[in-house]
Amino acid sequence: MPAFRTLDDLTDVSGKRVLVRVDLNVPMENGDVSDMTRIERVLPTIEELSGKGAKVILLAHFGRPKGKRVDDMSLAPVAHALEEVLDHDVVFATDCIGEAMQKAIAKMDDGDVMLMENTRFYAGEEANDPAFTDELAALGDIYVNDAFSAAHRAHASTEGLARRLPAYAGRTMEAELKALEKGLGNPEKPVVAIVGGAKVSTKLDLLMNLVKKVDALVIGGGMANTFLAARGTDVGKSLCEHDLAATAKQIMIEAASAGCAIVLPVDAVVAREFKAGAASETVDIANVPADAMILDVGPRSVEAINGWIDRAKTLVWNGPLGAFEIEPFHKATVSAARHAAERTRDGKLVSVAGGGDTVAALNQADATAEFTYVSTAGGAFLEWMEGKDLPGVSALKV
Repeated sequence: MPAFRTLDDLTDVSGKRVLVRVDLNVPMENGDVSDMTRIERVLPTIEELSGKGAKVILLAHFGRPKGKRVDDMSLAPVAHALEEVLDHDVVFATDCIGEAMQKAIAKMDDGDVMLMENTRFYAGEEANDPAFTDELAALGDIYVNDAFSAAHRAHASTEGLARRLPAYAGRTMEAELKALEKGLGNPEKPVVAIVGGAKVSTKLDLLMNLVKKVDALVIGGGMANTFLAARGTDVGKSLCEHDLAATAKQIMIEAASAGCAIVLPVDAVVAREFKAGAASETVDIANVPADAMILDVGPRSVEAINGWIDRAKTLVWNGPLGAFEIEPFHKATVSAARHAAERTRDGKLVSVAGGGDTVAALNQADATAEFTYVSTAGGAFLEWMEGKDLPGVSALKV
């Protein structure tokens, strides 16, 4: 694993202005934060720096204001939520650059915490504009990145600042990088990957990268239908990208060449309607009715998947096995998640998962807490699985 400076390398931060990039792009309902997960994840870094006497200045984005000030995308409500969870006063600054910011920071006492306004209110943020980056850098002495979820974007506050100031990984970033190293960087073999979701077209790079790195690739969700169809299986009215049959075949050829087993469903739960409580039946994968849709993998498929989990030392998971958000098509995902959680709890498996739907599915299965690491970084986690360079991470390398 490449060397990164962490907070352990910061011996004396008392009185220093520390710019901390965090992910506070949280869900809101009626003007209030509805899920505190991302706020809670940055607390260790904030508390540690504040406790050591640093002037903690938080940078974050919210939504996509496209370089303009949009009142509904202000971080002001998030500042209130952060203050409550942190149990520490949080000063909210109505800007993120300029003379007013410099004066506000100058008034900070050691240990104070300030949250700047949405960095994306300026076009220079997403453009990684050098002038905008310089204005941000002038406000701090040290830069800490604790927002892995934004590390796949070369923006001023994620990549530019790390080139201007002494740069360090925050505690959440550090934990994420260590977990990802265990997942695919230098994993204990055998390695099994579970990849689900609706479409192959959204995960081509991911699949091509994984077949070269894992011992078995379990494919579920609508994606599996494309592979089944490419193999000559009639999938009825199921979601299927028939135009990607040749691509699916090529992925299977690449997997065979790399010694990676492709694990596809052998049975399926099908229905004529896509709705909660719809009448369903379990059929052999070769006997999917012409007027039915595959909405989940069946019990024999789950047994096979759990068998691969039993053989694995490392599991990487992205995407559900079926339409988990609608009963009764959640059963396969829940069963496999709980099995992986049990193996992890028993010390027999390193399990790393990520992606929005994946996190929701693991929460539904009450399995999240048992996994080795569950990433809330959607796009960044996916690009890491694809083997791509993450600018915000690369900028932290020693």
